[in-house]
Amino acid sequence: MAYRGALAVPMLVRPTGSYRERGTKVFRSGNVTQHDLAGGQVLHRQVNLYGVDEPLALVRKQVREVLGGRAADTQVDDAVLVAVELVTNALRHTSSGPARMDLDVYEDTAILWVHDGDTDAAAVRPRAHGEPSSRVELQEGGRGLHLVDALATRWLVWPTAGGKAVVAEIGLLAE
Repeated sequence: MAYRGALAVPMLVRPTGSYRERGTKVFRSGNVTQHDLAGGQVLHRQVNLYGVDEPLALVRKQVREVLGGRAADTQVDDAVLVAVELVTNALRHTSSGPARMDLDVYEDTAILWVHDGDTDAAAVRPRAHGEPSSRVELQEGGRGLHLVDALATRWLVWPTAGGKAVVAEIGLLAE
């Protein structure tokens, strides 16, 4: 069953507190938990980033591991770049830093969730064309969400009980 339609996050399959759902396979290793849901039609991987010394390296590795063989190399590269940009933004622009990354993989779509503890969802937006910034600031950053916007099918900010998640949908159709 493929994921279709607008990024209406509530309809996505999300594991609840219990890992004992019928037909769910669970794999745990260190900071990583993986579930096969819906009879294996949805793969959910959760990566705990809280307190991790090298969260960007862990995110790169996990996205490549999950999507490798399921998508074209260029799509895997795009998904890695989107994940790294979202985690980098959480590192640089939140007081809490990234808490975790979730990756839900459907037949033709991957949904990346980067969670942090900050509640200001309105603060997450790409810099508008012509918006004032310093030359130094642009040399060091300021383009991440524009990259996310260009590479993701769509993205949004989702308020959560513990803060917010920046969610990006990546198409995995054959090229």
